[in-house]
This record gives sequence, C-alpha cells and structure tokens, in this order.
Amino acid sequence: MGYTIDIDTGGTFTDGFFVSGDRVEPVKVPTSPHDLTICFLECIKAGADRFGVTVEDLLYDTEIIRFSNTIGTNTIIQRDGSRLGLLVTAGHEKLAPTATHDGKSPLVDPEMVMGIEEETSATGEVLRAPETKGVMAAAQELIDGGARCLVVALHNSDLNPENERAVRRIIKQEYPRDFLGSVPVFLSADISGRPGESERINAAALNAYIHGKLVNMLYKAGEDLRRRMYGKNLFIVHNNHAVARVAKTRAINTYNSGPAAGLMGAKVTGSVYGSGDIISADMGGTSFDLGYVQQNQVSYTLRPDVEGFPVNVPMVEIKAVGAGGGSIASVKDGVIQVGPQSAGALPGPVCFDLGGTEPTVTDADLVLGVFDPGYFLGGAMALNLEKARAVLEEKIADPLGISVEEAALSVKKTIDDNMGKELLSLRNRLGSQGSPLLVVYGGAGPAHCCDTAKTAGIRKIVMTPFSAVFSAYSSSGMDVGHIYYARTDVPLSETSDFSTLLKALERLKKEAQRDMRGEGFTLDDVSLSLELFVRKNGEDAGVKVDAPYDFHGSPEGIQGVAREAQRLLGKNGGAVTDDLYLNMVSLVVQAEVPHFDVKEMPLSQEGVAGAKKGVRSVFLDREKGLQEVPVYDRSCLGHGHRLSGPALVESEQTTILVSDGWSMFVDQFNNAVLEEVSAT
Repeated sequence: MGYTIDIDTGGTFTDGFFVSGDRVEPVKVPTSPHDLTICFLECIKAGADRFGVTVEDLLYDTEIIRFSNTIGTNTIIQRDGSRLGLLVTAGHEKLAPTATHDGKSPLVDPEMVMGIEEETSATGEVLRAPETKGVMAAAQELIDGGARCLVVALHNSDLNPENERAVRRIIKQEYPRDFLGSVPVFLSADISGRPGESERINAAALNAYIHGKLVNMLYKAGEDLRRRMYGKNLFIVHNNHAVARVAKTRAINTYNSGPAAGLMGAKVTGSVYGSGDIISADMGGTSFDLGYVQQNQVSYTLRPDVEGFPVNVPMVEIKAVGAGGGSIASVKDGVIQVGPQSAGALPGPVCFDLGGTEPTVTDADLVLGVFDPGYFLGGAMALNLEKARAVLEEKIADPLGISVEEAALSVKKTIDDNMGKELLSLRNRLGSQGSPLLVVYGGAGPAHCCDTAKTAGIRKIVMTPFSAVFSAYSSSGMDVGHIYYARTDVPLSETSDFSTLLKALERLKKEAQRDMRGEGFTLDDVSLSLELFVRKNGEDAGVKVDAPYDFHGSPEGIQGVAREAQRLLGKNGGAVTDDLYLNMVSLVVQAEVPHFDVKEMPLSQEGVAGAKKGVRSVFLDREKGLQEVPVYDRSCLGHGHRLSGPALVESEQTTILVSDGWSMFVDQFNNAVLEEVSAT
C-alpha cells in the first residue's frame, strides 16, 4: 500500500504525519523561516527515515501530499509582501488599506493608489465603462512606481464585475502575459462577491500582497518533489477545510490554514464522545490558537479580521494569542510578563543552543523538570539545561530576588493564567450549558493544559496520540475541494422564485467542472452541497446554513433551511422572524482522496506499571518544593490504562503534564482523556 503525507509548517516546528496501511509515523523538525522548502523536505526525509526507505522510494509510492503553511500569515505580520498598485473607482481612494493602527507598514503605500473614472449602479448596471487612456495612465504610473502586481477593486463590482474585467483586458493588451515586463492583475470580484466595499478591497489587497512569496515557495516545493520521483500534484490545505493543487489555490485561502485544519480535527475528535460543544486549543512554539464547535457547528465568521484588516471572505474563525513555548519572559516594574514576543525557530529558546538570549516558556519548563533535556523530540534535539538556568537566573530570578526554580514556576503560572483567561473568555462567549470538551494539541499544549483548563473551569480534556502534530494529522482527513460564491438576494420562502439561484448554481457548476477536471476528477466523482448565507430583511448581519444541493426543490427542504436560519439568528441575538433573505450561496464541491481513519483498540493486557520509565524531580509547587513524580512512556500506554497526577507522560513529540488533582485515562481510540478529580 502507498503512503500519504501531511505536513504543517508552524513558526517553530514543521510537523509531518506519514501513513502506510495501519502504520503511522508522526515527525517534527525545526522550521527554517528563511526558506520553508528546506524544512518541508527535511520533514519528508525524517518520514522516510522512519519507514527505512529513501526519499525517492517514499515519494514514488506516495498517493497524496497535503501541505499547510504559515507563509501568508507570516508575510502579513512581517509586512514583507509584494509592493502593490491599487486601482479603485475615482473618489473611493480613502477606502484603501494605506494606514494601520499598530505602527506597522500599510499594505499599500498611499502613493500607490490611483482612482479611475467608471460607474456601476446599485443594481449592477454599467453606467460608464473605464476608458483605455485613463486606465493605462494610472496603471503605468503604478508600474513605474515599483508595483509588482496590480489590484483592481471597483465600486459595486460585487454586483457586476464587468468593469473590473475591462480594466484587466486593457492592461493585458499593453502587458501580455508572455512579456517580461508583465505584472499580475488581481480583481476584487474574483476574491469576494459579498457586499462591503472596504472589506472587499482589503481582501483583494491581502491576496495580492502574499501571492508572490507563496507561489514562489509552493512551485519550488513542487519542483523539488518532482526531482525526487513524486509524479502527482502537491495539494495545499485551505482555510475552508479542503485541499487543492497549487494552480487552483488563491493565496488568501491559505491564511490560518493549519489552525483551521486543527479545528476540523478537533470536531472529529469530539464527535466520538458525542460532544457538540468543543473548544480547540493549540499551543505551539509561537502562539496559542483557539477555535470552537458549538452545537456541531464549527466557528465560522462572515467578516473575519486578518491581522487587523476586516475582509468579507468567509473563513473558519481562529483566535491567535501570543503564547507558546517560545514566548519570551521578562520582568517589568517587578512583574513577570510572558509574550506576545516569541523567540520563534531561530534563534529559539536559549536551551536550543541556537543563539537565543532571552528566557522562554520552554526554558522554564526545562528548569522545572517537565522536560527531559536528553529526550526532547525523542532525543532528536538535546536541550541545554545549564544555559536555561543561567538566563532565567539573570533575567527573572535576580531582578525579583527569588530562586531559579521559583522564577521558572512563575513563568509557567503566568502563561497558564494568561491562556486560561482567554479560554474562559471564549467559554463565556459561547454560553454553553455545562462544560465544553477541550481538545488540546500542539507541541507545548500537553505540558500546560491542566492548569490552563482549571483557570477556565473546564474539567475534561482530550488529546489524541498525535496531538503534537495535530494540524498535520487533521489535514489527513481532508478531501480535494473548492467553494464557489454567488449573489442571489431572494426571499427565503416556499413561494419564492428561485430562478436567480438556479442560474447561479448552473454557472458555479460549470466553474466546478472546469476546476475539478484540472484536479483529476469529473463531476460524477464529487459531492455537491451548499452553504447559504441568510439574513433578516433590512439587516447586514447574517448566518451560514449548510444545506443539500437540492434543498430548493421541496417545501420541506426550504422550511428546514428557514428553521435552522431562525435558530442561528436567535442564538446570535437577532429576532426570530419569517422575513428572511437568501443573500448569497456557496457551492461546496469535494472529491474523496485517501485519508487516515482512527481505529478502535482492544483493552491492554499489560498493567500501567509496565509503561513506567522511572521518576523525575520536578518543581511544581512552592510549598512542596522538589517532588519525585513518575514518568510514563506514552507509546506503552494503551486502552484501559489509568494514572493519577502529578505525573509526566512522554512521547517522541511532546510531554503531557498530569497535574496534581487530575487523572489520565487512555480510551479505546488511544486518546488520553484527562479529568479533574479534586481541588488541590
């Protein structure tokens, strides 16, 4: 049987999830921020080593590779994307993202925004087409100003994109694609057909801003694979829980794709426990990412905020907090602060011995005894305990007049409290009855989950055996797919005329047929479903309702959608009403590809004592001081094993800290279930 490979690049580590038949091999390698193709290939090499084959043999027999990455996110954060030229309707220049509130560089420099004369009515009728002379004068000025790509975002183009397309035709007549001086031209209508002009401009600008770096890296990664005997497509994970090949990927769809994959995996994990209310918490090296599932609906936003820029491209909602293993600790005015700044992959925590000079959470965990300096990543990376102690003493302990161990514990308690408060805030926002299930993952999450959950009043935590590479593991369940949007603006009732909807769906199906053929599938190979964006008449805010493709063909189908929309509008604070409008529709097209399925395990015949590796001195309580706690090998723990905290459970990718007052049980899915059993 062939292999499947799923890779997720984070800010500190790149995770791989390799499967062949019933054999699974998760791996972690350091991320190479200067060139992500390096860690991408190093991850594949590590996977090949696990199976005892060459990279070429592995790739030759690989059925699919799915890849999520942080290129787009990092490009926006670091403001090192392409220099843009933006063409807008004359008089709308102030809507351009030429200023920020955080002191960072804008997406578009003010001098790189040009207005052109054109007009489209509020119903989408073209009243004035753009003129060739004016368009070329504006475009040429932007190109002469250093624009590496042009973005066209005209008023009312969400209703009719014809004027935007005309602008592109004019520019391409002067700069054909095969000319060396040609620049890409992006249309806002291709990125979003939803209302909200400034949000649409932002979305188009963000897409163009990250496009150059992303396409260069992904095509290079694809070429590297072909040179090593991989003859299939490289599939890119999107933030809409599907994957697509590079040529059919829009840059903005990769934003937060790893965390979005993780949330979908958390939903699948929680579903086996019958839980409809789930919070996902991903603590990696750089950030603490929170998502949720409420009443079996994944957190979803119609107007997401992308690093401070509101956009109208619907996507999974993830909240990222600057808290991770690499978060830097400092003392200010006698108070310990942790994050949001991170040491990242390079130089990383001081204990990595790669040039780091600031104390981090990982350094503190090492000093506390949570991590074994000789068994980090299964021994693949040795940690320098002496350097970690020295930097904590210099930067934290001495300024506060406390011991190194007390300083390390204060760092841990500070970040656990910070994350716990964020978790509590999300829990309160959801307003769930009882306690939601918490699915924890990320390389650093298992070492901090108990105390973080306790602050939020959550008493049950689930971690899969692949929690340290969870986003990569989660993408292994994703299929190839695309989402297509169209405006409809029709009443949602049994007496409505759905001819506008039917015409839109027919057009979208033709687009889907073209794209899926390029992916290697016909429409007979795919499933079709709809996402309906429903609002109350006269209001802008709306909700997303999942629906079968043919819902409009029966009164029962229409009534079912209306009832679900009313429920969601009521939950979101809106009035429950029959006065509903179907504002937009999206066609979801997916084709199944090989993916990993979790299998149930029989009860273990061995006792839990057989999994014990030994004991380790830890400092987790000022009053108790150093304590000897048992250390267990996660690979030796099976279905039915139970242990009580305090205890440490080590795997090759992460360490679980079972705190005092908590227990851990391994269930039939080989998941670690942690529950608070008493107050400490």
